[in-house]
Amino acid sequence: MSRTRNTRASRLATAGVAATTATLLAAALSPAAHADARPTRAAAIANAAQALVQHAAALGLTPTENTSVRDVIVDKNGTQHVRYDRTYRELPVLGGDFVVHLTSDGAYRSADRATRAKISLATIVPDVSGPKAADLAVNALRAANLGDALKQVRARPQLVVDALHGTPKLAWRTNAVGKDSLGNPVARTVLTNARTGAQIDAWDSIETATGDGKALYSGTVPLETTQSGSTYNLTDPTRGNTYTGDAANKTDLCIFGICISRAPSTVFTDADNHWGTGATADRSSAAVDAQYGTNETWDYYKNVHGRSGIAGDGKGSYNRVHYGNSYNNAFWDDSCFCMTYGDGDGTTFGPLVALDVAGHEMTHGVTSKTAALTYSGESGGLNEATSDILGTLVEWYANNSSDPGDYLIGEKIVRSGFGKAALRFMDQPSKDGSSADYWSSSVGNLDVHYSSGVANHFAYLLAEGSGAKTVNGVSYNSPTYNGSTVTGIGRDKLGAIWYRALTVYMTSSTNYAGARTATLNAARDLYGASSTEYSTVAAAWSAVNVN
Repeated sequence: MSRTRNTRASRLATAGVAATTATLLAAALSPAAHADARPTRAAAIANAAQALVQHAAALGLTPTENTSVRDVIVDKNGTQHVRYDRTYRELPVLGGDFVVHLTSDGAYRSADRATRAKISLATIVPDVSGPKAADLAVNALRAANLGDALKQVRARPQLVVDALHGTPKLAWRTNAVGKDSLGNPVARTVLTNARTGAQIDAWDSIETATGDGKALYSGTVPLETTQSGSTYNLTDPTRGNTYTGDAANKTDLCIFGICISRAPSTVFTDADNHWGTGATADRSSAAVDAQYGTNETWDYYKNVHGRSGIAGDGKGSYNRVHYGNSYNNAFWDDSCFCMTYGDGDGTTFGPLVALDVAGHEMTHGVTSKTAALTYSGESGGLNEATSDILGTLVEWYANNSSDPGDYLIGEKIVRSGFGKAALRFMDQPSKDGSSADYWSSSVGNLDVHYSSGVANHFAYLLAEGSGAKTVNGVSYNSPTYNGSTVTGIGRDKLGAIWYRALTVYMTSSTNYAGARTATLNAARDLYGASSTEYSTVAAAWSAVNVN
């Protein structure tokens, strides 16, 4: 797994004013309806229907208007709240919604109305045609996306009554959707005056849907997606519009850090919002893993460290899967602000989309936006270790039974031809045959994936302590350079200390001695200079010969 390549690199019963009142009232007054002290949903609707008849004038209801129940809430004390939508001569009324509040015995108490404007239109025949309104909405969508070359653009106008913007008027509400140049869904709702063609209002309107996917490594997982018409896109608007695309087994062409062409990132789509089969034969299975890993990493940083997105600005990145042919790597690239995953050769590696790999690669982005640790020498080892440490904590955070938390890096992606059970081992890094357990003056000369061993070993000791033990079903045996016994302070504190050190104290040139100072400063800030946490940080560094 690399930090970079070529760069630092989602209708209830209608309750008209009079139509169903008698039936609903009869149901409400039946013994069954009052068997429980807390009114049923049907009883609340019946009570509200009676209130509509008795308070029609106060609610602005006229013979030309009808209502439909949108939602019902019955409080524990029996108080009832029934929310309605309104139509005028069968046209939806924007701003016509209202909530009727009832006492526990069903008596009318009050109402909240979106607007109080009286609706009275001379005609509901528009002067501006539907196709014209659609064209205007498409133009507004393009303008909102700064002239991007949108594709698959389409628009669907609906005639409505707009009571939200001043005097009620006839209007077209048009949903315009399309895809941007990267294949991401874009959508905008445009409200157009049906008399004059003037735009009344417009807003972004990406539809969110909750689906699920069968991953290669993580079982069946939930996915937040976007809906565009009858199609779902693997784009998560709840996490900065992070999406996963298909690289079509192509690669980037980059020279001296400048990319002349890039492999595609065609966003995955699905008809039923159930993604993948859990097998490599379905190309979307790997996409499920990548998107899920991105989601868990996003949630870890936000919920644990208060960081919204890689750059802390709430903006998402994107994933490319199926990069190259039998490509045995995954990498973060600053220049595209994206993660890229190969399929592996099947002998040494399978698709490199495991949960801890995703956490690892996204963390490279976090490092880039914070300490920006130089990717060489001891700083480079710390850069790689940061991704291993926080990527491992993402795996523990996810608490996924198909991929339980451990201190092994990439254990899901290795195959028999690799010859080892994982890429790296945090309890004793030298088990991979190349990584350093302890610091020495020559550590900085190692490949950064191997010099990272010193910090990975420190992190394991800080969290779990030294010696032989079994954690979450995996056996570990962590030695110390000085023969000391270290008692761990737990993963949560490890994460808090390392993240603060990274984001507050480390710089691009931080080496191992500097990392000791940075983590001690972080422990002091979080727990105090006389705390057990502070002294354990010092002991764990000494145990890997960083003094």
